[in-house]
Amino acid sequence: MVLVFLAVAAGGYGAWWWWQGGGSAGDSKGGAKGKGKGGALVVKATQAVAKPMPVLIEAVGTVEPEHSVQIRAQVSGVLQSVLFKEGDLVKAGQQLFQIDPRTFEASFRQAQAQLARDQAQLENAKVQQDRLEPLLKREFITRQEFDVAVTSTKSLEATVSADRALVEQARIQLEFSRIQAPISGRTGTLAIKSGNLVPTAGGGVPLVTINSTDPILVSFSIPERQLEEIRRYQNEKDMRIEILPDRSGPVAAEGKLVFIDNTVTPQTGTVLLKTKVSNKNEILWPGQFANVRIILKIEPEAIVVPEAAVQPGQDSSFVYLIDNDSKVQVQPVKISRQIGREVVIAAGVKAGDQVITEIPQALQAGATVRVASSDGSGAGEKGKGKGKKGKGKKGEGKKDEGGKVEESGKNEQVKPAVKS
Repeated sequence: MVLVFLAVAAGGYGAWWWWQGGGSAGDSKGGAKGKGKGGALVVKATQAVAKPMPVLIEAVGTVEPEHSVQIRAQVSGVLQSVLFKEGDLVKAGQQLFQIDPRTFEASFRQAQAQLARDQAQLENAKVQQDRLEPLLKREFITRQEFDVAVTSTKSLEATVSADRALVEQARIQLEFSRIQAPISGRTGTLAIKSGNLVPTAGGGVPLVTINSTDPILVSFSIPERQLEEIRRYQNEKDMRIEILPDRSGPVAAEGKLVFIDNTVTPQTGTVLLKTKVSNKNEILWPGQFANVRIILKIEPEAIVVPEAAVQPGQDSSFVYLIDNDSKVQVQPVKISRQIGREVVIAAGVKAGDQVITEIPQALQAGATVRVASSDGSGAGEKGKGKGKKGKGKKGEGKKDEGGKVEESGKNEQVKPAVKS
């Protein structure tokens, strides 16, 4: 047991010694004795660029129809037929439902008949009045008899006017049995199927709801501190609003600001805004959540680096810069904004600076690095495959400090030992 314990302890110490770098010492015959540190790390990097980038405010909005109508019956009766399918796109004036019209047709004909009767009586009264008027002038009848004829005529005129109103009312009731779409849009779920009794508008759920989908509105809220900036740019030509169903995806629609609420919501300290956008392909759907970008202006020379190059720090974000000597520097940066996978840097980096985009585990400030070429292989410090020093003679196989072996006049890469 003691021997086993000693063997385990010796193995652990040996592993610890190797981990600390003792095992990478190049004291072999073919190596550079006493200079056993690994070669430069191979990293991927890119240059910071200056290009036009928008100054924007981001928010999350809700898509809502510009017009939404709940279709309810204005007369009661049995639903005779449904002339569309759920979810159909309908046009204004298109017939949607037909309620059994027989009762309303009968009422309409009755009102017409009553009007015709009273019109006939009115014509007779007018003839009687015209016949008595010359007799009154010759005093063949009394004034009272003539006044009775005049009164009868005026009474029948009023009756005919009332009859016309009843006919119009009956006609409207008959038209109400034929339900049409008041707006163009897309229909929702049917609440009542054919053959059921339709209640009047005062009771029950709507028969169907129609939402307009083109154009469509997107409502969103912003903090009150950003309201002044938006109002300052809202009449500028460059200001626009982009709608993105997916934050990292393409822009689905673009529009202008059409509404700013007249008050700040006290509970949240936000202001409601709306934009109207074209939606011919119905990419946006009522009730859908969408990402909103309010582009205030275009900054012509913004410094941009990839998102992968920016690292979080305790005090501020930072990037790894590669200087002219291929050394790594940790550079704190001030982030202005992020647009997709690009980050706009307000301070800390200038155009042309080389930033590392893939961070190796062993990377530290001051380390020497080599930038990987486009095919993924590590280029030399100046683009060549030679080491720093050793020019091994033909056949000697001598290792230089760069970790390469020259044999038969050709260089072969040897993977350097790198601490994890």
